[in-house]
Amino acid sequence: MTLEILGVEGIPEIEAGADLGELIAKAGAYQDGDVLVITSKIVSKAEGRLLRAADREAAIDAESVRLVARRGPIRIVENRNGFVMAAAGVDTSNTAPGTVLLLPEDPDASARALRARLQRLTGRRLAVLVTDTFGRPWRNGLTDVAIGAAGLSALEDHRGRTDGHGNTLEQTVVATADELAAAADLVKGKTSGVPVAVVRGLGHLVTAEDGEGVRPLVRPSVDDMFRLGTSEALRQAVTLRRTVRSFTAEPVDPAAVRRAVAAAVTAPAPHHTTPWRFVLLESAATRVRLLDAMLDAWRRDLRELDGWDEERIARRTARGDVLRDAPYLVVPCLVTDGAHDYPDPRRATAEREMFTVAAGAAVQNLLVALAGEGYGSAWVSSTMFCRATVREALDLPDGWDPMGAVAVGRPAEAPRARPERSAEAFIAVR
Repeated sequence: MTLEILGVEGIPEIEAGADLGELIAKAGAYQDGDVLVITSKIVSKAEGRLLRAADREAAIDAESVRLVARRGPIRIVENRNGFVMAAAGVDTSNTAPGTVLLLPEDPDASARALRARLQRLTGRRLAVLVTDTFGRPWRNGLTDVAIGAAGLSALEDHRGRTDGHGNTLEQTVVATADELAAAADLVKGKTSGVPVAVVRGLGHLVTAEDGEGVRPLVRPSVDDMFRLGTSEALRQAVTLRRTVRSFTAEPVDPAAVRRAVAAAVTAPAPHHTTPWRFVLLESAATRVRLLDAMLDAWRRDLRELDGWDEERIARRTARGDVLRDAPYLVVPCLVTDGAHDYPDPRRATAEREMFTVAAGAAVQNLLVALAGEGYGSAWVSSTMFCRATVREALDLPDGWDPMGAVAVGRPAEAPRARPERSAEAFIAVR
């Protein structure tokens, strides 16, 4: 196979409304099966996507649908076409001061229109790629990728084929459009003034139909294991940490809970102590034994200490159903080994509170980490009201103080939307 990559020279500076197809057709000689790789910059200019904008950040905001990661002034975002890229593709290079160039509004539609125009003018069977420059996770440097395609399958699926050793390929899906975009950029370059290249010798890839465009290349965010930057992932996990009171029957992965506990025990603690223990109730029989013992203790206290009747007791104890219905429970416990012994009650109280705050920080870490694992949770305080009963039911040491219980499972339904809570109402500045 012989493969040629040829730069198309002589294309003038593009103005809004230009007949880009005609300019490209006149600038080169084309053959059946050629793939024309066109820099998005000239497509955007022809489509009038050059804007006067004193504030580039505002232009990025307008083109973005989701912040993926931010570090200093650099933003990686998802734009309206689903591309995850720096600055939503808003460009200020090779444009007049005070202007910004946006990506084509629909690059696939641009590719289809250019293909139709070029095939009509040249009489050739062609494919068209519209490309832009992207960075890549875990790799330094930039490369061109396809953001619009017509007349070419963006992906080539090799799954089910065999390699030279007879092994069946199970995962290999090649991003053909991106490979062509990167290869063509070797002759286009970033400063050469050659915005179009022809890839010749791959006519078997050119299809009669326009095809699906680049949509198959765009990984849905729900399938992207790295869809957020570190700080954004943490903020989203905190946001997702909503109290869940209804779970599916799907079993909870014990390894995921242990990873969450590993995050929990990174919480700050006084005096270089480790004042947390986490009791994992992985046995249904153990959960039932604990909850039945707690229910008996609650009923006794409400009847004897508070004088409640059975109907009122039933309504109050029904709140514990979230623990009984959950497929997994965690009982966090506070251990005050290492606490200082103060004879002064005020200082003794403060010492206990320091350890309690540390336990709360660990529980928050646990809940956030569980959200990151895709699990819902509900922290319920009930074990704190019958600690002796819990210690007896779970055979825990006397020094372990249960600090509530955490129900864990897959949420049975999406949490209701709630308005964003501003921090200002909770801040006092002195």
